[in-house]
Amino acid sequence: MLDKLNILKQRFDEVSDLIIQPDVINDRKRYVELTKEYKDLKAINDEREKYIELKDNVEEAKQIIADGDDDEMVEMAKMRLEESEEKLEKLEDKIRFMLIPKDPEDEKNAVVEVRAGTGGDEASIFAGDIYKMLTRYCESKGWKVSTVDYSEGTNGGFKEIQFEVSGENVYGTLKYEAGVHRVQRVPQTETQGRVHTSLATVMVFPEAEEFDVEVDPNDVRIDYFCSSGPGGQSVNTTYSAVRLTHEPTGIVAQCQDQKSQHKNKEKAFRVLRSRLYEMELAKKQAEDAEKRGNMVTSGDRSAKIRTYNYPQSRVTDHRINLTLYDLDNIINGDIQKIIDELKLVDNTEKLARMSDSI
Repeated sequence: MLDKLNILKQRFDEVSDLIIQPDVINDRKRYVELTKEYKDLKAINDEREKYIELKDNVEEAKQIIADGDDDEMVEMAKMRLEESEEKLEKLEDKIRFMLIPKDPEDEKNAVVEVRAGTGGDEASIFAGDIYKMLTRYCESKGWKVSTVDYSEGTNGGFKEIQFEVSGENVYGTLKYEAGVHRVQRVPQTETQGRVHTSLATVMVFPEAEEFDVEVDPNDVRIDYFCSSGPGGQSVNTTYSAVRLTHEPTGIVAQCQDQKSQHKNKEKAFRVLRSRLYEMELAKKQAEDAEKRGNMVTSGDRSAKIRTYNYPQSRVTDHRINLTLYDLDNIINGDIQKIIDELKLVDNTEKLARMSDSI
């Protein structure tokens, strides 16, 4: 393991020197990539220092025990050896997970889309619940949430709603929420007290930087229209809302959240770039998932990932067979424990696939 850490230390020193070079600073794409690499390498290098210190402690304690000249020193050395070896074992596990190659998309911001599925009005209400769950979770992480576009349901909730999330490691966290969410409960509109099943689909795209994907303006049709508010009322009489249609793919992105046409257009282009980027990424994820049999992040939007059962206050994540009887807190945004379990399974699978070189 130390050999691998020493190689990374050399790379850390190289990157530390590169990010202060004028030609690198002037190359935005390369500078962003190198600063992200610097951050990851620094975290590993900090653990390398602790690892070396613990290894030295172990060797020193073993030497004192082997000499055996002073009984009191030997006893202290045994205690120190036991403590250091225990810490070393935990640190090695931590470093192994840190050495798993990171998905370069994970640190990106994200565009999230929640859509009502089958279930009529209840599906729209449930989509609204999922939207609230995700935005409350994002706010608890200190992430910034900004609405892009929405279409309200007739009895509350949303037929669909799209929002941007910016912060640290956003896509790498929210990607675990992508898929079909299912609810089992008595709808507000149900008079017979029967339990219905409704669906909502969550899509999560990594927000593409301009240098990630180039959009030819000649390929985009731009339409302007009046923004609409709750109940279909007009927010303003100016044509501030923007709809972009990427003609080669048919992908549509629109934004009506801002009063400024310019800001809506800027947001819509960010979403369009992210959709085009995600389209290629989804193909790669599906191919990779098929190769490795990973069900945690398969990239399959049609996969049912979670059920929220209200009569039993039960939430089940089907990817890892995790069941929690804590529905009220979870639907109010307390989903960290589920995401932690999904990340653990995902990383364990990645670790199992890694070579024994570390």
